[in-house]
Amino acid sequence: MKGFYSLLLGILFGVVLVKSEVCSWFRIQKMFRFEDAHMYLVICSAIAVGALSVFLLRTWRPNTAQGQPVEIRRKKFTKGTVFGGLIFGMGWAVTGACPGPIYAQLGSGAYQALATFAGAFVGAYLYAWLRPRLPH
Repeated sequence: MKGFYSLLLGILFGVVLVKSEVCSWFRIQKMFRFEDAHMYLVICSAIAVGALSVFLLRTWRPNTAQGQPVEIRRKKFTKGTVFGGLIFGMGWAVTGACPGPIYAQLGSGAYQALATFAGAFVGAYLYAWLRPRLPH
């Protein structure tokens, strides 16, 4: 039953992504061309919700379903973060999708997103294969 609820929540999230047009290639292109504030407002809203969530988690210190305390670890900043962000942004600008909305695009019938999905899939496995040889 747990899997059913996860699937249902994922479908609902995909519907929200499609209806809010955040997985629209045209909206994303307008964002990267600084022609429309829609995506910037969505991103700022996500940052605000994330910041509030982290604040509440640190304040209330809840436990996981297994009874372990929720722990938010700080991550050390490296130059790889900048390079990874640049590669991610270029891919997002070209394909019109970051990893999550690829599924929403496919679910809404934008089957050209199969190429994006294949690229993300190959890229993830390529990174996993090269990770021991990359500077971290």
